[in-house]
Formats: sequence, C-alpha cells, structure tokens
Amino acid sequence: MSAPRRNLELKAVDPDPQATLDAALALGAHDEGVLFQRDTYFHAVQGRLKLREARVGGTEFAELIAYTRADRTEPRVSSYRVVAVADHIALADALADALGVRAVVEKQRRVLLYQSVRIHLDRIAGLGDFVELEALVTGPGGPAAEQPKLAELQRALGVTDDRLVARSYADLLERRGMAVPRR
Repeated sequence: MSAPRRNLELKAVDPDPQATLDAALALGAHDEGVLFQRDTYFHAVQGRLKLREARVGGTEFAELIAYTRADRTEPRVSSYRVVAVADHIALADALADALGVRAVVEKQRRVLLYQSVRIHLDRIAGLGDFVELEALVTGPGGPAAEQPKLAELQRALGVTDDRLVARSYADLLERRGMAVPRR
C-alpha cells in the first residue's frame, strides 16, 4: 500500500475575501480560477470520508477523499488519499446505503498558488467566507519545513489567530444543525 499524501494546513474565517485576494495577488500568488465543489461526507469508522463533485468551467470531475486531521486551530497535518471516480452517482448511492450521509458541503472555491502553498478562498453555503492555506509536505524536513511558509502567508494575508478554525466545514454545519441531506 502506498503512503498517504500530506498537507500542513490552516483555516480561518475571512471577513473580507476581496482584501485577502488583493493581498495574495500583491504577494505574487497565481490565480488558478474558481471552481464549485459539493462534498458529501459519509460516516466513517476512522478519519473522514467524502465524495467530492467538482466543476471548473465546463469540466466536471469527481474524487473520493479519505483523510485524517487533528481538530485544532494551529497549523495541522492532514494525511489523505484521493481516488478518481468515474461513476460518482452510483458510488454516492452505494456509500450512502452502506455508511450513511453525515453532511453535504457546497462551496465556491477560488484557488491561488503561492510558491508551494495553495490558498483557498472559500464561500460555504450556510457558513460564509473562509481562507485555507495548504502546503504540500514532500521534502525531508516534513511538516516543520512548511510551517514558516504558512506563518508568512498568515501574516501577509492578515489572518489573525482569533479567526482560526479548528473544525471541518461538515463539522461546522453539523454544529449549526445545517448538515444538508444528500439530494
């Protein structure tokens, strides 16, 4: 079995997405565009399991993502596996029957790339605006080598510690009683 991929990530409420976008572009981040995602979370024995349906322009794709991540506000490691899915409707039905649907998260995501860090400007239905920073962990230094990049971006984008979020979007929707049943 291959090893899972890893990110070092940080999430925060974003009270001014335009200011965050402007700051990221001023740093030299490359705007990769906007995509729309629908993440259906299923009950899982360990970690989290979601089926992501995405649309970028006229292109649609789906992937199954299994991941584990600590629920804390400071930068945390996410270990994940991504599997491309050809028949997402049949897979969603099978997983819903076997595991049950936990939550559905619908989002508009603007993706920017700054060095090796992905900046996500997310608008989540029922929750509002967020910014996520994700540094891919690949080198020998592990997550510790990526920490300075996240800290630099956090400062440059004006993300203060009081806006940091520990939980997933699915968790936040559940806490608000807004976990949407699957269509």
